Amino acid sequence: MYTEKVLDHFHHPRNVGEIENATTVVEVTNPVCGDVIKLWAIVENGNIVDVKFKIAGCVPAVACGSWLTEWMQGKSPDELAGLTPEQIEAALDGLPSASHHAAVLAADALKQLLDKLE
Repeated sequence: MYTEKVLDHFHHPRNVGEIENATTVVEVTNPVCGDVIKLWAIVENGNIVDVKFKIAGCVPAVACGSWLTEWMQGKSPDELAGLTPEQIEAALDGLPSASHHAAVLAADALKQLLDKLE
């Protein structure tokens, strides 16, 4: 049902935790399923130098949050802008159609984080 990449990110999530003195913090909820993701990021010299997340959600939501934070490391806000749920799904080798909301949640969290950095 889930790809190897999804299961790897679920069983071994990257960058879980909080950042005490983060440059920005956002929390996004999916009102339909109730999943919640919170992202913390530190920006230095125009790049994300650290990012952490916590999530209350399904297997795909954890996997999407883990993949997102790993992908964000070292990138500038311009490099991060425009990430789509479909790109997140493709990076994880696909999600079941009923789990598309997990990729949407991660993409929405990134968009809100970038909006707060402007």
